[in-house]
Amino acid sequence: MMMDFLPDKPIYQQLMDRIIGDIIRGSLMPGEKLPSVRDYAVQAGVNANTMQRVYKELEQMEITETKRGQGSFVTEDIRKISGLRDEMKEQLIASFIQNSEALGFTTVEMVDYLTKRGAGND
Repeated sequence: MMMDFLPDKPIYQQLMDRIIGDIIRGSLMPGEKLPSVRDYAVQAGVNANTMQRVYKELEQMEITETKRGQGSFVTEDIRKISGLRDEMKEQLIASFIQNSEALGFTTVEMVDYLTKRGAGND
């Protein structure tokens, strides 16, 4: 799967974002086993130490859990996943608003446009 990485963001953070995105989208389900550190590192084209850091950070965030002798698994805590979805929405909206305002658009103007676009009225 050799991933392309952005130069302005640490690779481990981009990998974390990818896994979190997979969980939020439902590509990775609660309780699902993640590939081994080595397997994921090979797939992504990164050093195994980088992937180990990713798994460690995800576990510290309680997004994944490691079961001794079995591997790493997506949390089964639906509330945690729901909270993660809400956090991501908040980050996206905050960034959207900041970028829109920097270009001179008001929040009301953007909401009106999004409402029209969502209704199929470009």
